[in-house]
Formats: sequence, C-alpha cells, structure tokens
Amino acid sequence: MNNHFIGIDVGTGSARAGVFDENGRLLGVGKKDLMLWREAGDIVEQSSHDIWSAICFCTKTALAEANVEPATIKGIGFDATCSLVVLDAQGEPLAVGPSNDPERDVIVWMDHRAIEQADRINAGGHDVLRYVGGRISPEMETPKLLWLKENRPETFSAAGHFFDLADFLSWRATGSTDRSVCTVTCKWTYLVHERRWDAGYFRAIGLEELADDAFARIGSNVVDIATPVGDGLTDTAATELGLVAGTPVGASLIDAHCGGVGTFACEGPNGENLPPETQMALIMGTSACAMTLAKDAHFVDGVWGPYFGAMVPGFWLLEGGQSAYGAALDHLVTLHPAYPAIREKAAAEGLPVPVYLEKRAIEQAGSLDAATFLGRDIQVVPEFLGNRAPYADPQATGVVSGLKLDTGEDSFVALYVAGLCGLCYGTRQIIEAEKAAGLPLETIVVSGGAAQSRLLRRILADATGLKVALPDTAEPVLLGGAIVGAVAAGHHGNLEQGARQMSAIREIIEPAGGAVAELHAAKFEAFALLQDADRKIRAMMAS
Repeated sequence: MNNHFIGIDVGTGSARAGVFDENGRLLGVGKKDLMLWREAGDIVEQSSHDIWSAICFCTKTALAEANVEPATIKGIGFDATCSLVVLDAQGEPLAVGPSNDPERDVIVWMDHRAIEQADRINAGGHDVLRYVGGRISPEMETPKLLWLKENRPETFSAAGHFFDLADFLSWRATGSTDRSVCTVTCKWTYLVHERRWDAGYFRAIGLEELADDAFARIGSNVVDIATPVGDGLTDTAATELGLVAGTPVGASLIDAHCGGVGTFACEGPNGENLPPETQMALIMGTSACAMTLAKDAHFVDGVWGPYFGAMVPGFWLLEGGQSAYGAALDHLVTLHPAYPAIREKAAAEGLPVPVYLEKRAIEQAGSLDAATFLGRDIQVVPEFLGNRAPYADPQATGVVSGLKLDTGEDSFVALYVAGLCGLCYGTRQIIEAEKAAGLPLETIVVSGGAAQSRLLRRILADATGLKVALPDTAEPVLLGGAIVGAVAAGHHGNLEQGARQMSAIREIIEPAGGAVAELHAAKFEAFALLQDADRKIRAMMAS
C-alpha cells in the first residue's frame, strides 16, 4: 500500500488541502473560500468555526480527487496565517471586536487595530525586540493581546486559550495545546534559542497576567516543527476530516514558512548547487514573505528575526516581507478607469485580469524581455498597507507618479507593469538590507499564485540582480505541510531530509543585465525618492 501525506493551508481568503505521494507529487486538491469581515478602524476578522468547516470540506475533496483511501494517509501538516484565535476555557469562541459576535473570534494578521499598542511597546526598547528587527509590528500577537485587554477586557479575562491560527488547527485536530516553535517565536516573542518566554517583557508592556499563569494561555509547552502532537487525530476530528483516528499531526507552521519548507531544494534542474543560505524563499500571496536561512544569527534592522529553528532545524531564519503584495496589485488595477472594460474582456477570454494584462503586455512590447519598458514612465510604490520591511513603517502609504489623462488599454497595461516593478523594488530593498548584513544571497525561490507569472519572474530577476527559481510543484505551501506530515509520521527523519526527497526546482532564470538593468536602476532610485517623499509629507501633515 502506497503512503500519502496531506498538507492543509489556511490563507487569508481561502482554505486548501493537498494530497501528495512519497515523492512530493500532487495527487488531489480541495479549496474553499473563507468568510472575512472588515470594519472601520482597520478591523479584519474571521471565524474559527468557518475555517475548520472549510478545512474539512477541502480535505474530503482532495481525497476524492486523489482517489486514495483514508488509511493510506500517514501524516498531516497544517499551516495558516499568523492570525489570533481567542477561545474560552472550554474551547468556545469569544467575540474579539465591536460586533460582539462570538463567531468572529479571529483577529486576522492584516488587522491593524493595534498600531497604537505596537508604538507603545516599541517605545520601551525591550530586549526581545532585537529579534523582530528592532520594532514589533501590529501584525504580531502581543500588540493585539494588549488591544484586547484595553478594549475588550471581558474577552481578555474570559479567554482560556490565545492561539496562533496554525496552532489552533493542530489543537482542533488533536486536542493538544502544544505550540509550535514557528508560531510563538516569529509572532509572539518566544526566545526559542533560550527556550523561554521573557516574563519581564510581558509585565513591562501590561500583559502581566500571562506571565503570572506561566504562559498557559499562550503556550507553556513549545515543540519543534513537525513534532507529533497529541495522539494524532481525535475520533471527532477524523470523522469531520474523512480520515483515520490516530493519524499523526505535525506541529504546525505559519503559511509563508510552510512555503519555505516546500521550496527548500538544494539542487537545480541541471544539477546546480543551491546551498540553503544562498536562497531567499519569496512566498507571494495577499502579502509577501521573504524567508532567508543563515548558519549564524544576523540582525537586520526592519527584518524580523533572527529566529533559531523557526523554519528549518539548525538554521537561523530572517523574515522580511511586504504587507500588501497580491492585495496591492489588485487594488492598483481597480484604480484605472479602464478596469471595468478590461475585466469584461478578460472574462470573455476566460482569463483573470492579471493574466490578461500580462498577455497584452508581452504582445504590445513584442517580447517578454521588452515588456518592462512599457512601465518606464510610471512609478509605483504599492505600500497601501504600510511597509513591513526593511523600514517597519505600518503607516507608509501607496504613491503613484506619472499618471496622465489617458484612459485606454495601453495606459492600463503600463500601470500594471509599473506595479509589478514596484513590488519587485520592495523585495530588492529587503535583499539589499540583508546583503549589507553579510547574507550571501544568490537565488530567489518563488512560490504562491504570482509565481506562475512569467513576466513577474522576469522583472524580479532583472530588478534584483538575483537568479529566480521556480519550484516544480504548483503548490509549494501545501507540499510543505505534507513534508511536515511525513516527518511527524517518521517517514523522514527531519524537515531537511523530507524537503530533499519531496521538493524540486523546475527552472532558473538569470538576470538579463544591459539596458533593462539600467532602466531598473533608474526606476529603483525613483521608487526610493517617492518613499522618502511619502514619509516627509506624512510628517508635515501630522505636525
């Protein structure tokens, strides 16, 4: 009987599950959209009940498509966004916002209600902040916990469990309250290299209750990634998922980190050597995360980490990122007057709008390599949700320069290409900050929906001057979860062994250099000028 493994991923907009064989070949996928509530005050919320229901649907769908028996599933790995789930002592949901609806028990990662709390924490200069690039983000969990205490004291007091969403999934599946090294280190300030929480930090920022009960509500037992948690799937969870009770479940990962595991291959398609410390895994979704492994601890201002063993055992992890990536591009294109007409044209051809625009850009320019020049005269800083790295500026805003009264399709295509360039320049700033700190980056390994874009991969290579590698699997995040499941089941000894066996690189492209490199150099300088102007204008208006 063949062995199979399942990766289960919860993103911002949807849940997915994938069934893989022992060699990392994808056999079946299930997907379901998630409910998302938005309100004034930067509030974005979800429902843990809705998320679990979606996971169960996706798992059964993936099993049916793969046409494999549940008994052949030997291990499961979960990943999710770094959202905050709040439950009472009995595991029932608690309302986290002004709706007072207990079904809305998840504060989504992109929720920025805790900016004021983050600013106050950062003003304290606490030692733990060294491991988050010097400044904590409102996307992380301690500012959100402080917001709850100050604005929803009844919820904060009643809470029996504060879970990172990925840890909620493993708890819901197994009943174990073990937390993953990945989640609590990267988003909760756990000092994994010392295997401890900093009680002084929590008391200093006003969350002394968590320290007083030995951190039971946020994780008194922290385990390494892929460690089997509990006794595997409970009877209830197994029935809901359509699987077998007792199936091993590995300690979970944040979604971007899971994508990093799924792209962790040390050999290119032609036998090229790709040492782990020379790779940056760029996971491009609603936001983008730039994951870099290092043998030693490197501190880079504005880049989260270094975190020891928080993605791959034995390596320190640096986590850069762009708060809005796919979301920024989606927002940018809706601003153009031609958007409604182009959306209809794209639909008539059965294409998503970005795919249609890429096709038109290549046709208009005459080649993939020449398409970048279409965006020469428009400059875009797509920081519509702030700058996560390297400036750690959640108040940063988007800037577009070079617009005219032209409302035609050609100008729309030019804006789209310029938007792709802007995203790549944000990535380049993270790369330059890390290289300045001594990280020997040579290759960007891309994943996520945007990674399938030939134009984006071409621009990314040319804009950053690094090679760009595309994984063999179309679903590296799901593959990462399957690798976690395989390790939890004992099929592989550790994540590195699992990744070497189950992940591979399909193609590598080199930067073109020449005239296109000169164009990117000029546009990158313009990008930085617009960022600086935005900072100065915001300061002027604030005064």
